[in-house]
Amino acid sequence: MPELPEVETVRRGLLPVMEGAVIAQAEVNRPDLRWPLPERMADRLTGKRVTALRRRSKYILADLDSGETLLVHLGMSGRMLISGTQLGTFYHDHPAPQKHDHVVLHMDGGARITFNDARRFGAMDLMPTDRAQDHMLLKDLGPEPFGNDFNEPYLAARLKGRKTPIKAALLDQRIVAGLGNIYVAETLFRARISPLRLAGDLSETEANGLVPIIREVLAEAIEAGGSSLRDFRQANGELGYFSKHFQVYDREGDPCETPACTGTITRTVQSGRSSFWCPSCQR
Repeated sequence: MPELPEVETVRRGLLPVMEGAVIAQAEVNRPDLRWPLPERMADRLTGKRVTALRRRSKYILADLDSGETLLVHLGMSGRMLISGTQLGTFYHDHPAPQKHDHVVLHMDGGARITFNDARRFGAMDLMPTDRAQDHMLLKDLGPEPFGNDFNEPYLAARLKGRKTPIKAALLDQRIVAGLGNIYVAETLFRARISPLRLAGDLSETEANGLVPIIREVLAEAIEAGGSSLRDFRQANGELGYFSKHFQVYDREGDPCETPACTGTITRTVQSGRSSFWCPSCQR
């Protein structure tokens, strides 16, 4: 499932053609995705100007001049693809309609934004902008990794005394928003912390050190356009290339890249999810 860097990459791709533009026509081609779509969704979107396009955790939020906000969650296979406009040095013509084009936004400048989702694990909703923070998917989220509220004293306090593995703690969206399996694995490797260690056993120095590393890993991933595993594509249809820089994730059996380390990357299953790490480097 796309994590913060992938969603931020898509948001940035949509920004030039969506923010400030009017949705000339909205097409809604089915009644539901993961959950039922909002009532009269096409009517509520058509003719509305997008006043701001932002991200909260793994969700894209499009604020409309109607006082509503469109929430978009990509799910496992959802894609927001742009056509009919110049993207960098390339012009992308409108493609023929596809089977899984569930929501299509025709923007007043001629661009088309298509939400395509083969597995229908994605979601869309409309909510009052002034109460967006109370939405069921947003209300319990922790601070953004790049925000001022996510800092060393905050994280050290949230980890103190916790009896869950540090990996599970960092995946807890109530502690920090947007992190997923890939970027937690890469963060813990750079921090030289085993994913098996209990969060409450980390020293204050170790806990404090996680904050800049989390930001560093996420910033590098955004710069690379996210990580393409299976279905993820940027808004222009391109792959994300951070996966070429994985140091541990999905590298089971490969030699550790740490200089002078003779260890091998190991895969351990925690709560049904794979953890990739180097037992020699990460303690």
